[in-house]
Amino acid sequence: MHTRLLGLIAFLLVALSVLPATAQQFGTAPSDQGGGPSAQGGQAPAAAPAQQPPPSTPPTWSAGPIDFSGAVVGYYSYNFQHPADRTNRLYNFNIPAQQFSLDLLEFGIAHSPDPIGGEIDLGFGQAFKTFNAFDNDGGFNKYVRQAFVSVKPAAAKGFELDFGKFVTNAGAEVIETYTNWNYSHSLLFSWAIPYYHFGVRTSWPMGKHMTGGFQLVNGWNNLVDNNSGKTIGPNVTISYAKWTWVATYYGGPESNNTNMGWRHLFDTVLTLTPTSKASVYLNYDYGQNRNVNTAGTATTNLFTWKGFAGALRVQATPKVAFVGRGEWFNDTDGFNTGVAQQVKEVTFTGEYKLIEGFMWRTEYRHDWSNQPFFLDHTCPIPAACLFNPLAGAGDAFGNGLGNSKHQDTLSVALIAFFGPKR
Repeated sequence: MHTRLLGLIAFLLVALSVLPATAQQFGTAPSDQGGGPSAQGGQAPAAAPAQQPPPSTPPTWSAGPIDFSGAVVGYYSYNFQHPADRTNRLYNFNIPAQQFSLDLLEFGIAHSPDPIGGEIDLGFGQAFKTFNAFDNDGGFNKYVRQAFVSVKPAAAKGFELDFGKFVTNAGAEVIETYTNWNYSHSLLFSWAIPYYHFGVRTSWPMGKHMTGGFQLVNGWNNLVDNNSGKTIGPNVTISYAKWTWVATYYGGPESNNTNMGWRHLFDTVLTLTPTSKASVYLNYDYGQNRNVNTAGTATTNLFTWKGFAGALRVQATPKVAFVGRGEWFNDTDGFNTGVAQQVKEVTFTGEYKLIEGFMWRTEYRHDWSNQPFFLDHTCPIPAACLFNPLAGAGDAFGNGLGNSKHQDTLSVALIAFFGPKR
């Protein structure tokens, strides 16, 4: 085995051993602690969703069997409501408003299993603050998006097993904006699904067009489990030349110190590519969480949420693309956003590829709710209107209390990236 491969495996194993020891429990969108602000994000797992055609083909950096990837994303976001706390509510990644901000700086190394490999992705910026929002003890995990070891036996006919921290299989988007169609992340990605898991995942081909997978993980967005139960995650991908369909289920106990009261999520994404110039995706999510009482037993209270998103991407020229997205999200009981509300949004994104691996995006987005969730230049509780990007609506300090039912933003972003694996 190559010396470089042995070094990579040793590095990954050290990172994996550090993560659980330094991280706190992480519960977000919805959290393992119950309802609250979201913080998820990620990329489809190893054999899983070919979600959307990448908007650009980046230059590839490799050294022998090792592949390198990375990205730097910066932006300016203007909020027409001039919110007193200078935040874009419900956005979760490009949160700061009326200022220049660093979305993320990321670097990754990977080796495809032959039969052993792995991947580790490190970075910082607003996206990583959201992704690892509750790891506030200064632990190394706050810089880690993924860190896992892969095994793919040569005689196993494509079967692969990964162990470590990896991004969720659910959703139509990923954390890196250059891989998504729009610049801002969707409501469903931000509020309806988990970001990452810690545990074991598998994938295996089931014929020419189908790939199946199964995950056994600690839970939603946590390295250290908050109970002794585990979450299961079966998934299936069916892929043809002009369409791909992905269905994912997660289910398991997610309440603190009890295995009663399960959380369920069903996520499905259909991607259509009728021509090389146009693509469409449709994403639906349904989730529910069974409450537990102070004695640790399940109750009849059931929180539910559901939503639908659709987007159209048109590649007008080799350098220019346009994207439109629309969404509806029903946080029926306020489990995710802290307020029982129905939220909708429309987003229009223009993209220009300056050179290979470097692009510019401009985006207008309009969000509106049936509740006064958003904030304008005034503040219901002045002392609470400090910058707090993860504050839930209506918490004990007044963070998230709004006085407007709509929000309009204009964002401009510069995105530089290299990779992915060849």
